Amino acid sequence: MIQKPISELLARARRPLLSYEFFPPKDDAGMETLERAAHDLLPTRPDFVTVTYGAGGSTRARTLQVCERLHALGMNPVMHHLTCVGSSRDELSGILKTLHEKGIRNIMALRGDPPQGETRFRRHPDGFAYAVDLVRFIKKQYPDMCCGVAGYPEVHQEALSPESDLLYLKDKVEAGGAFVTTQLFYDNALFFDFVQRCRAWGIRAPILPGLLPPLSLKQLRRMAAMCKASIPAALAQQMEQVGDDKDALEEVGIEWTVKQIKELLAHDVPGVHLYILNRSKAALAPALKACFSH
Repeated sequence: MIQKPISELLARARRPLLSYEFFPPKDDAGMETLERAAHDLLPTRPDFVTVTYGAGGSTRARTLQVCERLHALGMNPVMHHLTCVGSSRDELSGILKTLHEKGIRNIMALRGDPPQGETRFRRHPDGFAYAVDLVRFIKKQYPDMCCGVAGYPEVHQEALSPESDLLYLKDKVEAGGAFVTTQLFYDNALFFDFVQRCRAWGIRAPILPGLLPPLSLKQLRRMAAMCKASIPAALAQQMEQVGDDKDALEEVGIEWTVKQIKELLAHDVPGVHLYILNRSKAALAPALKACFSH
């Protein structure tokens, strides 16, 4: 079945969209966990879902497998992530051909992170060094593919300056990026400022805020460090106050995310993208479901 482009969903939407991001597990047990989470999330009726692509291609085969499984479970469309890491032009061309033949019409085009154990991105000798090159490559081969691109409210860690970061994002959009999904953040003021700066630079594509519900202080600090995201003092303090109480920590994290979502929706964002880490509990919290009652 040929999937609808997400750009079309955004253009026709009469309400903010809800989307989830899954990652391909490394083993069958992990796949069962993912499927349970996906099944639990079906009642929330997401408008689309995405599946990440392992650094260095470590989970490439499972990415397509997960895409097909999520589609079979009733989630549609499914966006397949694709990165430049470790792939030649010919390899990328082959991947795109397979995806197109499978009916996939949505690609999240990313440069990608260095493989585990490495600190610097290394371009394949016959590959691409930047996501903008991947976007151009995809759109040249398959003009009907919808490409999503990444944006960074707190500036990409390798950017020379906030201005150069926005210029690069503008290049990705002009190359064919249909919409922008942001890196996670916990302070909405950073997102609002980012959108304002994007518009001032002539970036008109829809910008979807990306949120990761913090379900423990350890997870919060690990993910914030990995993504170079700041942690509001109020959030850290609330989590520290409940100590090691798992349920209380999850309640604090869900409540914080719900407040973020309500404020974002009040500012007319085109949708919200949730990084759920293959877990359903945060996304199924009654208050969170109520934010997107269809």
